[in-house]
Amino acid sequence: MLLDTPSLYFRAFFGIPESIKAPDGSPINAVRGLIDMIATLVRQHSPAELAATMDADWRPAFRVAAIPTYKAHRVAHGNTEEIPDTLVPQVAIIEEVLDALGIARLESPGYEADDVIGTLTHQAAGRGDGAVDIVTGDRDLFQLVDDARPVRVLYTARGIRNLQIVDEAFVTAKYGIPGRAYADFATLRGDPSDGLPGVAGVGEKTAAALITRFGSLGALIEALDAGETDGFPAGSRTKLSAARDYLRAAPAVVAVAPD
Repeated sequence: MLLDTPSLYFRAFFGIPESIKAPDGSPINAVRGLIDMIATLVRQHSPAELAATMDADWRPAFRVAAIPTYKAHRVAHGNTEEIPDTLVPQVAIIEEVLDALGIARLESPGYEADDVIGTLTHQAAGRGDGAVDIVTGDRDLFQLVDDARPVRVLYTARGIRNLQIVDEAFVTAKYGIPGRAYADFATLRGDPSDGLPGVAGVGEKTAAALITRFGSLGALIEALDAGETDGFPAGSRTKLSAARDYLRAAPAVVAVAPD
């Protein structure tokens, strides 16, 4: 079980009242909420191994170089993330608590927690370590679901006690795309929460139709370059052609690192 820890402690912070305080009066709602979440997950799923992944860099330079708008709306000053003042000191406490509990706390310089999750998932598959559950409220990690390995996402949008189990069938049912195609679909559609513009004029339905027709973003770009016209919804080919630079740069931003 791999925890997208920043996703979880942000959820805890906004879901638990700040009236939950330490003996000295400082708020510890995010700390308490996160620990309650982990306890619930362990009781319900009994993972053989558990790791809490962290953001060593919430806005990696390689992603900003590719798409300058990446998370730009969340910047407070410099390259510092805009975080509520009462959450900032709780992150250090969370790290101490995880260490005290003996839960592995993993990060990598220059990368986000998503990338650590992608790497650990890739390594587990290479070793044949069995199932991987990824706990997150971030749809970006839907790209890792893989029924054959198996890898699934325990999605927290409805709360930790009402998790949605995201596998390939879930992705197909929700978005109308092949179960392993979420990253290419998200590249076309864009994601305002991450500052990814997507292709102007290409919404969710058109993105789904394109990915279903061509199978991958790479195949779609090859069809564009070859001058093909079949399989493109009305007007989409012109929009895609105008967005070629974005389509070549965005995959490096959307894809989580496997290494």
